Amino acid sequence: MTMIENAFAKANELGMGIAVTIVDESGVTKAFHRMDNAPFIASDASRKKALTAVGFGMPTGDSWYGFIKDDPILMNGAGQLNDFILLGGGSPIMVNEKMVGAIGISGGHYKQDEDCVKGGWRERE
Repeated sequence: MTMIENAFAKANELGMGIAVTIVDESGVTKAFHRMDNAPFIASDASRKKALTAVGFGMPTGDSWYGFIKDDPILMNGAGQLNDFILLGGGSPIMVNEKMVGAIGISGGHYKQDEDCVKGGWRERE
């Protein structure tokens, strides 16, 4: 819940609404919250970002794009996977170097979503 609250605080700083999905290491949804002003599509996108991050153990966005951009088979095939999304805003949740789940955030430009993911990690003041 702290991660969600911190992500919401960052979204408020950025003047946007977001949806946040947290899944466990098996991809089971453990938490979902959507701000009232989040776009409708953000709910599904946040879930797909969390599932992509936990399914492959790497953040969505630039990390994924760098991984597939020079491989035509991966570039064309990744989008065919169920619940896969390349857009940034998904990140594995690591505890003691072990992946215990993932967070997915959607609501703005994917770079803003990534900022909200980073905001979720920060200590509350």
